[in-house]
Amino acid sequence: MSDSTAQAVTQDWRDRILSDPEMILEDRDLMRALIAANERAMGQNIVDMRGIAMERLEARLDRLEDTHRSVIAAAYENLAGTNQINRCVLRLLDCAGFGELLQTLVKDLPEILRVDRIRLALESAEPSEAPHAAVAVVPAGFVKGYITQDRDVPMRLVTLRQCAPASAELFGDEAEWIRSEALLKLDLGAGRMPALLAFGSEDPHQFRVNQGTELLTFFTGVFERLAKRHLG
Repeated sequence: MSDSTAQAVTQDWRDRILSDPEMILEDRDLMRALIAANERAMGQNIVDMRGIAMERLEARLDRLEDTHRSVIAAAYENLAGTNQINRCVLRLLDCAGFGELLQTLVKDLPEILRVDRIRLALESAEPSEAPHAAVAVVPAGFVKGYITQDRDVPMRLVTLRQCAPASAELFGDEAEWIRSEALLKLDLGAGRMPALLAFGSEDPHQFRVNQGTELLTFFTGVFERLAKRHLG
């Protein structure tokens, strides 16, 4: 490139920058290069307070952007969860009887909630056959013991946790594949023993103790009311 051509190109860039300085200000990589060149020109014995302040502001901006992305991701996840629960509730409301309700637990709800297994545990004072594939008949005291893991702690309405493996009494032969579970404590009315609705997943991260339980608490209330209505 000839000297005259180089001078023309330089003048063109100079004119463009002077007319639109934001072209440089909005380019992070270019600004870093200019700041670094300025620091080298000043020498090592001079502290550039403006450069330090810009570095701190840039780090703060990065943190704010990360927080913004996390908030958006959480909002989308919450919206998706709300839609899933709403679909489940509408499907349960369509059930004409308790038998159809049980069928929905093994046929429709796992696909909607994206879980691998759903079981309804019903306590019984006497050993008996399970009336449906969705039902696990468990001994008296099982619900409290399984939720609390036999510890002297309050029994929560919804318990989310990782497990390896889950209870064979609850999930049968499939228990060894379950790596996380959501346990919903049910009250099916006066005169009936405690019950438990369990969602099991092969993904160990699907249900964790630090997740919110508001949506599943709402779902528990809906399921209790529908079960009581069908059981009469």
